[in-house]
Amino acid sequence: MARLTVNGQIHDIDVDSDMPLLWVLRDTLGLMGTKYGCGIAECGACTVHIDGKPVRSCALPVGAIDGKSITTIEGLEGADGALHPVQKAWLEHDVPQCGYCQSGMIMAVAALLEVNPKPTDAEIDAAITNICRCGTYQRIRAAIRAVNPRVSGLP
Repeated sequence: MARLTVNGQIHDIDVDSDMPLLWVLRDTLGLMGTKYGCGIAECGACTVHIDGKPVRSCALPVGAIDGKSITTIEGLEGADGALHPVQKAWLEHDVPQCGYCQSGMIMAVAALLEVNPKPTDAEIDAAITNICRCGTYQRIRAAIRAVNPRVSGLP
């Protein structure tokens, strides 16, 4: 039994402690926005925030995060359903092509901009290691640059 706070809601779940968080989110809680990509924490499609930090959920056993606060792409939106500034920039810059990696990419970018609202190209490259098979990296970078002035609470 584990207790997780996911998108602000407490869940007591009865799963094997070795079960990856990704499958708890998808199969147990029905949150389908977090995607399975590689299963070895390389591609980033499964990125979520744990206590505000980006983490790849496909290889993280749920037993290692009992009591932690988890935010998925479904929880990134505002309480009123408004899109997060990163999501808005993604749409404005037509970032997604196939879209499969985008929930994880958006989560990684949102975490980066919370700690570094004006990252350099080198800082973006170091922090955003998610893989996009479609290769929309130039549009991703443009969207990151566009969102900076709109992230609330950041300088």
